[in-house]
Amino acid sequence: MTDDALPRDEATPVRELADIPAVEVISRAAVMLMSSAAEKLGLSDANPDDSPHLDLDEARRVITALAGLVTASVEYLGPHAGPIREGLQALQRAFREASAHPDEPGKGPGEKYTGPVY
Repeated sequence: MTDDALPRDEATPVRELADIPAVEVISRAAVMLMSSAAEKLGLSDANPDDSPHLDLDEARRVITALAGLVTASVEYLGPHAGPIREGLQALQRAFREASAHPDEPGKGPGEKYTGPVY
């Protein structure tokens, strides 16, 4: 897969996916999942509770996928592991706060991979 399908500035060099280090691919995927979860939790709006993007079912799915990715790849992330794990935990806590009926500790999104988040 290449970036050829994406619009780009002619001055921007195109990188072949095969040339991108695994840690960068994993980190980019994690950031994409984090951004999606934040949007689905309404965190991009001034008042998350009134966000038109708030969708806890979708947020749960994305956070769980992020937790699986982070857990499976933590050994390869090197210095990126800490900030990515912290971001994941912040999203898990935000999910708990946004829920009308929070899950029991250990039952929240991704907690089967990360352990309970309080």
